[in-house]
Amino acid sequence: MTRRGLLLAGLAAFAAGRAGAAPLAEARMALVPFANAPFPYDGMVPIKNVPFLDVAEGARRGHASPRAAKTYWQDETYSDRRSLVFLPAGFDPHRAGVIVVFFHGNAATLERDVVARQHVPAQVAASGLDAALVAPQFAVDALDSSSGNFWTPGFFARYLDEAATKLAEISGDPGARDALAAMPVVIVAYSGGYNPAAYAVGVGGADARINKLILIDALYAEEDRIADWIARNRGSAFLFSAYTKSAAPNNAVLRDLLDARGVPYRKGLPKRLAPGTVTFLATDPDLKHDDLLTRAWVPDPVAAVLGRITLPPR
Repeated sequence: MTRRGLLLAGLAAFAAGRAGAAPLAEARMALVPFANAPFPYDGMVPIKNVPFLDVAEGARRGHASPRAAKTYWQDETYSDRRSLVFLPAGFDPHRAGVIVVFFHGNAATLERDVVARQHVPAQVAASGLDAALVAPQFAVDALDSSSGNFWTPGFFARYLDEAATKLAEISGDPGARDALAAMPVVIVAYSGGYNPAAYAVGVGGADARINKLILIDALYAEEDRIADWIARNRGSAFLFSAYTKSAAPNNAVLRDLLDARGVPYRKGLPKRLAPGTVTFLATDPDLKHDDLLTRAWVPDPVAAVLGRITLPPR
């Protein structure tokens, strides 16, 4: 859908909203299965052009992970269709807002890490941004950054469409579905979430909605896809990339690619994150990568970055 079409859809959804619909009195959160989930995936690995499920043991199939030096089995690691869906108290789908899509890193689960350890729903709520949150489960508790079905062109747009339905369901307002489906999207990727983030903006089919990409130590490859996305959405998209020393070389590669495309960028921490800006923040080299979502240049950096976004009225 074009940007104009999304705008018209949002206006129509607002007009069709329930008369007197009130913001949520309390936060709502659930782990729900998605038909359009990243996994299970039975396709090819892009660029390498080899089957993702490349190991068989009887009827059991798995993926040989070079980083882990082991086989991850599909039934244990690549079969969880659930996504975390969250609406903070006060959220009003008929008001200007965004959908935050969070891509977790390696060795993570939604319950143990995204909710309990990294406090991502709590950070979204604390940001003050009128934002809904969805976070898909990728490889379960594994040293693997694979995107699964998000490698498939156009698939991420289908995921977003289904996310609008799931969020409307937990809101208790089915009529909010069209408004949610028209909201702009902020992708927040941490660590190994770089791969699905790059493919979501690269081939996801949702350029008209994705206008914000936040990387928190989440650039370890695929710099060209991100540079191309910024260049083709110049003036509307923004990128904020904060990194420790482990991701510093890849951020330097991205800056070189932006130089080659004539895309300006800045370094440091801006007061506001505005459309059309690209910002890189080199953090304290002593910060620990594993703790960066709760102890970074500030505590709770997801809340801090989201709080710098200004939303125009719909």
